Amino acid sequence: MPEIPVVPALWRFPAHPASVGRARHAVMEALPYGLPPQLHAELGFITSELVTNAIRHGACADADEVVELVLWPTDGHYWLAVSDPGPGKPAVDHRPSPDTESGRGLLLVDALADAWAVVPRPYRGKSVVAGLALPSPG
Repeated sequence: MPEIPVVPALWRFPAHPASVGRARHAVMEALPYGLPPQLHAELGFITSELVTNAIRHGACADADEVVELVLWPTDGHYWLAVSDPGPGKPAVDHRPSPDTESGRGLLLVDALADAWAVVPRPYRGKSVVAGLALPSPG
């Protein structure tokens, strides 16, 4: 009999700045006890950055749009996908101006995640997917 895979955790939040903290809290609560504190912190940070970007650049709060999160462990990683209905494709600015107050989030996600990508959704929008490696048992 095949092993039943872990069912991903799924949340939908209004495209509103107050959803960033709620999303981060939901992800932190979904993580199992015993994960290293650094993995908790990095997943929390990546959640905050990707949800913030989705709300600012990919969704319209006036249109009652939502941001969707999916969290799942597989292949030795914790994967987080943050989806929004917007058409744009986020990209890393490798040389943000020292005077700007924003624009560094994806640069930090790029530094923390073992892998990340922007994946188009079949009908509308995109998902930004980031993976963090689980520590090796030992």
